[in-house]
Amino acid sequence: MYFAYDYPLMGAFWTMMWFFLWFMWLFLLFKVVFDIFRDDSLSGWGKAGWAIFVIVLPFLGVFVYLLARGKGMGRREMEHTAQKRQEFDSYVKETAGSNRSSADELVKLSELRTRGDITQEEFERAKGLVLTGGGHTNRATSSTTSGRH
Repeated sequence: MYFAYDYPLMGAFWTMMWFFLWFMWLFLLFKVVFDIFRDDSLSGWGKAGWAIFVIVLPFLGVFVYLLARGKGMGRREMEHTAQKRQEFDSYVKETAGSNRSSADELVKLSELRTRGDITQEEFERAKGLVLTGGGHTNRATSSTTSGRH
């Protein structure tokens, strides 16, 4: 059996094209469904109506949804992404800030001084910042050690 003769190049092209279009259709369908339920401006009945319309008549439902509400899909996606990024950033700041103590900061400063990365004067200035709560060591020493590398 010669597969190349039974399945010509144009047949392979059309198969790949249909597969790609099917994949894109599923992607668009899920994007619309997620947008329906993510939108806070829609009431519960509105969400139910759009969901039923998209499920019962998927091609027509997605087409009508894109015409009626497609303009705001990008805006809602960007707002959702910004909200998630803000939540992640605040989580990272909260988690990273809660594990540091003044003693840890002073130990790091002492190590930097003994290695010769900072001078005694820079150490005293950074130590004062740590003890008064005016800043973290990374901020205080990054400006002093940046010119030494």
